[in-house]
Amino acid sequence: MSGVKPQGTMLGHPKGLFLLFTTELWERFSYYAMRAILVLYLVDKVQGEGGHGLGWTSGDALSLYGTFTGLVYFTPLIGGWLADNVLGQRKAIYIGGALMAIGQFTLAFPHSWIPGSEVMAFYIGLGTLIIGNGLFKPNISTMVGDLYEEGDHRRDGAFTIFYMGINVGAALAGFVVAWAYTSFGQTVLFEGQEVFINNWQAGFFCAGVGMIFSLIIQYIFAQKLLGDIGRYPAAKVDKENAAASGIVRKEPLSKIERDRIKVIMVMGLFTVIFWAGFEQAGGLLNLFTNEFTDRSIGGFEVPTTWFQSLNAIFIVVFAPVIASIWIRLGKNEPNSPVKFALGLFLLAIGFLFMMGAVMEMDGSANVKSSMWWLVGAYFFHTMGELCLSPIGLSMVTKLAPLRIASLLMGAWFLFIAAANKIGGVVGSFIGHDGTKEEQLANAMGIFAGIAITATISGIILYFMADKLVDWMHGAEGHPETEEEVLEQEIAVTAEHEGIKH
Repeated sequence: MSGVKPQGTMLGHPKGLFLLFTTELWERFSYYAMRAILVLYLVDKVQGEGGHGLGWTSGDALSLYGTFTGLVYFTPLIGGWLADNVLGQRKAIYIGGALMAIGQFTLAFPHSWIPGSEVMAFYIGLGTLIIGNGLFKPNISTMVGDLYEEGDHRRDGAFTIFYMGINVGAALAGFVVAWAYTSFGQTVLFEGQEVFINNWQAGFFCAGVGMIFSLIIQYIFAQKLLGDIGRYPAAKVDKENAAASGIVRKEPLSKIERDRIKVIMVMGLFTVIFWAGFEQAGGLLNLFTNEFTDRSIGGFEVPTTWFQSLNAIFIVVFAPVIASIWIRLGKNEPNSPVKFALGLFLLAIGFLFMMGAVMEMDGSANVKSSMWWLVGAYFFHTMGELCLSPIGLSMVTKLAPLRIASLLMGAWFLFIAAANKIGGVVGSFIGHDGTKEEQLANAMGIFAGIAITATISGIILYFMADKLVDWMHGAEGHPETEEEVLEQEIAVTAEHEGIKH
């Protein structure tokens, strides 16, 4: 653990959790506000003095968006290493947050200020955002884990609460950024017609303000509520702790550490399966909502994009409930592999709802399915996410050796990056150039395939759970005391050096 932990709790958790919750809320507000309008800004061809787009093709915009999101999940690997070995987590967060704010405000420059350099400014802003995100993203999550001692059963609940902050920020971002780019837009004469242009720069500016809020909150309250957590590079702290315990490390990792890292890697493979299915929400399920779903309620047609908010709303409502359940279960709380398996089963149930939606249409594209199938699917997918995503973050902080904790958190995000790419490939099998009936048949095959894959994966993981817990060496399930783990590590180190212990 990094440094001295301050005293004081709120709602059964360290007060520092709620500082990190708020910091992450505003950072995620900033990120999702920018992400919500990025492609729209790129393809907008209408130009005006207040704000305008770059006029890219949809294909180019989506390609750039894919590259951007891929780099967003890659750079935390580098940012995690820098925090572990050079900067410390807290300094990495400050630098990363400042770079992200600079990136947002660079995107917010009105084009009239930089005539002829709009694309260059855009790339500079986006690049700065990517670098800043790499420093910020893995380290804020690692600091949440540092609030708790090894074996503290509150940790999974803490990450569920923390995860709720991410989604509060995401939900808030969509409403605020829509208000900004429409309220500061204007009507202009374009190709002989009066048209209203959105001021995308106002949206980017709001995103930058959100990042500033995140930095200010962290700077003012960090020392008071976090103590020394995250102040020093974890590798330095781990070296000092090892020396104080009489451990002299001559190998990069001990056997116990290697076993724990194996658990992270194995669980990472299963998280790829989950997210590849879950991320259909923004693609295949979005298309199904728009093309094949009856969205009418009392004469009002619900916009397709509103369904994208269901996930964030469900998380905000149910995350505290799930966190409370984990705490109330106490010693009977399932271990991380079992929670992951439950998440996969819930994902499969969600896709059973989508199969029901297709069957209701009976192969006819002229029939629309009920929107309640979608609501049910999003609900079960969200419940699965709450059993898997915050638990995965918590698990990495439990198992990662202190000196490479942020590095392994960055590696964890690489699994999610792979899942996003795989999910896009899977969703594309619907065949956008085919007839509506062909698309329906393909959609049924995709939904069924994901449900079957998730179910089989969940069963395999459930039966692997005991072995994975053994490899955790006391981090979960309490098969070993903390002292026993330390004794094993000393023994392994001594044996490696050829010394009798």
